Amino acid sequence: MFLRNEDFRSFIRYYPIISILIGIHILLFIMVNLFGTYSIFNLGVGSNRAIEAGQYWRLITPIFLHAGFAHVLFNSFSLYLFGPALEQMLGKVKFLIGYFGAGIIANIATFYLQDSTFSHVGASGAIFGLFGIYFYMAFYRKELIDQANSQLILMILGIGLVMTFISPNINVLGHLFGFLAGAALAPILLIGAKPYINRGMIRVRRAADTSGDIRFKPNRWQKRRIRSGSGAGSKIIWGIFIVLVALGFIVRYF
Repeated sequence: MFLRNEDFRSFIRYYPIISILIGIHILLFIMVNLFGTYSIFNLGVGSNRAIEAGQYWRLITPIFLHAGFAHVLFNSFSLYLFGPALEQMLGKVKFLIGYFGAGIIANIATFYLQDSTFSHVGASGAIFGLFGIYFYMAFYRKELIDQANSQLILMILGIGLVMTFISPNINVLGHLFGFLAGAALAPILLIGAKPYINRGMIRVRRAADTSGDIRFKPNRWQKRRIRSGSGAGSKIIWGIFIVLVALGFIVRYF
């Protein structure tokens, strides 16, 4: 579910919304930091004082902007890992409603609960909204997610919450309300949802099945069960865990 094996073109074809969002993150970061177009950043930052003055677009635009390379890397990588399954399961429209709905609710909560001098950027509230949808799924729509992926989501959510409270310059309220918003929207968004199908894996298996002369292998199912068992799942979980922890420390100390 969270193991990405698509090539670049396949990923864009299968998950166009995720691809566009990540592309916008990177494009805006390059424009601001390499080409010096700070006016874009200044016009989009979530400044509570500016929102009070009627600049309500700032409840949306911070979702696309990031404060530094580690920040945009962490959020884009998280979106790359955890966004595709939901884009396929929910469909493009519902995914956008969940993603931006959670992000906007997080920014509204930030506006009302923080003082007027507070400002922020980042897609973290929207991404925590995705975690909120998965969290709801793990407890109330178990037919949509297996136990290994449920455990992975709970582990990553725990890491995210810990990093939220120990890292400096983090919009804590944005993270928390983004998560709560995602969980609150999940019952509606998951109506009609179907379990995730890894199209990249199907493509790999089809290629493997047609590449040789021998089509039938008596022990193929036994071997497949061994490869897809708890050992393989644990390696995937710990691999993602280590990568996200490393990125978290980069955000924390650099």
